[in-house]
Amino acid sequence: MVRETLTVTDNRTGQKFDVTIQQGSIRAAELTGPFMTSAGPGLVIYDPGLAHTAICSSSITNIELEAGMLEHRGYSIEELVARSTYLEVAYLLVYGELPTAAEFRAFQESLAQRKFVHENVKRFIKGFRYDAQPMAMLAASVGALGSFYADAGDIADLDARTAQLLRLMAKMPTLGAYAFRHGNGQPFVHPSDELSYTGNLLSMMFLMSELRYQPRPQHERALDVLLMVHADHEQSAATTAVRAVGSAHVDPYAAVAAGVYALSGPMRGSADRDTLRMLREIGSVDAVPAFLARVRAGEQRLHGFGHWVYRAIDPRAKLLRAQLDELSGSGPASPLLAVADELARIVAQDDHFASRGIHPNVDLYAGLTYSAIGIPESMFGVMFAIARSAGWIAQWLEMVTDGELTTVRPRQLYTGSPRRAYVPLQERG
Repeated sequence: MVRETLTVTDNRTGQKFDVTIQQGSIRAAELTGPFMTSAGPGLVIYDPGLAHTAICSSSITNIELEAGMLEHRGYSIEELVARSTYLEVAYLLVYGELPTAAEFRAFQESLAQRKFVHENVKRFIKGFRYDAQPMAMLAASVGALGSFYADAGDIADLDARTAQLLRLMAKMPTLGAYAFRHGNGQPFVHPSDELSYTGNLLSMMFLMSELRYQPRPQHERALDVLLMVHADHEQSAATTAVRAVGSAHVDPYAAVAAGVYALSGPMRGSADRDTLRMLREIGSVDAVPAFLARVRAGEQRLHGFGHWVYRAIDPRAKLLRAQLDELSGSGPASPLLAVADELARIVAQDDHFASRGIHPNVDLYAGLTYSAIGIPESMFGVMFAIARSAGWIAQWLEMVTDGELTTVRPRQLYTGSPRRAYVPLQERG
């Protein structure tokens, strides 16, 4: 019979002990426990970036690395995109099951009642400089929401938690659209009761002098797909920020604001924008081979390929590529789409890239899809954050109801100076 244990030998002392293996993991406390001293841990696990550490157990999202598979609550992302909507996926992430028709109507009605923001929130956004980054405005205004609700910090109360998650889901598009309008020097547009979640977002962004905004169905659907493929992606850096800040028992607005800030950095939230700029720099299909030659030589960076997690093609990339075909039916496709496709074709056949497990990721086609809808680069990160808010809320809710919840407080390896004697200022040479 196979023993599900790991035998550890301390070669310094000859001590041996077994550590239990469960679900392909070992408990750090079980591994380091035998080295505990009265002064604290005598041995810690050093894992920069936590790349080899599971910080939680979760039933929300599953990623199969080698197969390039993404599932939410057991449903494949391909099936969800083909047959569902972003709001249904959000419900699934938060509540664990797809809604019945009655549950979904109630969910929509609850969000509709909460999509307006307080007038003071509008004034808060108007206080930013005209050229402030939309992501900065979104993060600050999301964090500020906690000050408007007396029950925001009642995270142990089920009714209070439910109220906060509904408010966040409802108001994220409003706050994102208002950040966009403020940057353009345009008046804010009230949310509409007659449009879908994504249609309303487009209306709040793009309504001008017309009495009523009617989004193009292809654009509305494409944005819905974009939101679905970005809704959750396991323990990303931004989601880890939400869980880390949330572990201190702050209100969910502060935790989600931390996620927005984490997503605003160039290592994450701007990847689709960087990819789009790379495609523009390449310019044409004929220029692709020369560009990839510079990549091989280390002279250029290849955006839109490779992933921290996947070792196969990102399934979201395939879904967005198909969506671009749908969009091309309502107008000419961007010539940059052919550049992206040629990059993908050559990279798939090139041993240099294939041997390194480099495949297209979601960013190769995300920027092209946003642009086809008419969303400017400055708003790519905001769209990402609106989409990911469903996952952040689900992750936060799972965390605060987890019996193993503890405040995130990692150890460190101190590499500074040993104890030194203090020398008074006047005696220092």
